[in-house]
Amino acid sequence: MDRAAASADTDADAGTDTGAGTDTDAVVVLDTYDEVREALRQRDLKQALYDAGGAVMADSLITLHGEAHKRRRRAENRLFRRGTFRWWELNLVPGTIEEGYAAALARGRTDLVHLGRRTIMYLTALVAGIDPPSDDAAADRLEDLARVFSAGATAVHSTRDPGELRAEVEQAMAAFEEEFLAPARRRREDLLARLAAGDAAEEDLPRDVLTAVLRNRDELGMTDAQIRREVAFYLQAGSHSTANLFTHSVHRIFSEWDDPAFAARLTDRRFVQRCVLETLRLNPASPVAWRRAQAPITLRSGRTIPEGALVELDLRAANADPAVFGPDAASFDPDRDLPDGVQPWGHSFGGGTHACIGMELDGGVHSGSADDQEHVYGTVTLMVVALLEAGVRPDPDESPTEDRASSRPNFERYPVVFDPAARTAHEEVPV
Repeated sequence: MDRAAASADTDADAGTDTGAGTDTDAVVVLDTYDEVREALRQRDLKQALYDAGGAVMADSLITLHGEAHKRRRRAENRLFRRGTFRWWELNLVPGTIEEGYAAALARGRTDLVHLGRRTIMYLTALVAGIDPPSDDAAADRLEDLARVFSAGATAVHSTRDPGELRAEVEQAMAAFEEEFLAPARRRREDLLARLAAGDAAEEDLPRDVLTAVLRNRDELGMTDAQIRREVAFYLQAGSHSTANLFTHSVHRIFSEWDDPAFAARLTDRRFVQRCVLETLRLNPASPVAWRRAQAPITLRSGRTIPEGALVELDLRAANADPAVFGPDAASFDPDRDLPDGVQPWGHSFGGGTHACIGMELDGGVHSGSADDQEHVYGTVTLMVVALLEAGVRPDPDESPTEDRASSRPNFERYPVVFDPAARTAHEEVPV
């Protein structure tokens, strides 16, 4: 469906029922917190936002539906347990941040968008199943490929020529296969063969997506192309959306820290985490989610959705619903009081069977207990903390610029400098 036509239909019919039956031209917009929450948990609503990004997203976890999705999720869920997140946070993330930040700190300035993508890319590659780049040139190459995959995955929001973008993605996929995926796959297949022969132990296997899908390939029925897209999906999803959250979080903190009381609390990791989660509520990775109705649906509100209709879930609007988040719902308030059952990030991690599988890796675990030894802060929080400890400040000579290649409200560049006199100290992460 043409996006402009869909928007026009949406504007005309946003407050009305669409009727019963089958209607593939119907567009239903849901923008309240409760209706979006219910829709995210409807099994008869199938993912539709990434249809245009099939070169990267086809048959990936996020686009699968029904039994195929259940099998894939079950195989990969074993990686994404709280204990694993905690292990990553204690053993992988600190070194990744230190390595990713080293050059920027030495220069005394950096671009947050690039810094975020480069730093997160190392961790995301480990999660996806790509061995760490051997040098800066390889890291630059992998980062560039992840950028192309992100543009292809979000093609529905791209302002570029679709054919040109598709060709670029296909070329990047072929290069990714040859340069990164094939050698990583050979190493994991060798380990799996040795495990089957009794020459390797379970703990010798990497904790990553590629290993999981190779190990369960027969059950999942995955082709080589599907394996390639699955790994590329994880690589781009982590590096793209997480880097954007990182930049937006720093921007929100910059907008508030002229307040001495606010600035003083930035030495508290848990407060920084609340800032990150509040930023995520106001800046979901995708402003909307799309679903296609596989059957007629009637929501508890009485709204009816005909079979075949495109359902647009306005996440930004739902995350700022005054009925749930209060009369100042559109403002940034890390101390916001939330009703029972409402997460501080709203619907930004999705919900139901398609809830983000790596949400705790990005955002951590929101806990009210100061003594919780299992607290997970999340990668973005720890990256922001490291910036604050290094005395990060907005670049006085260069302002941020918006990303004009996408209709998503993200930054293309965000220059910052480091002021050693402004460094902060944070409490140690409990072990």
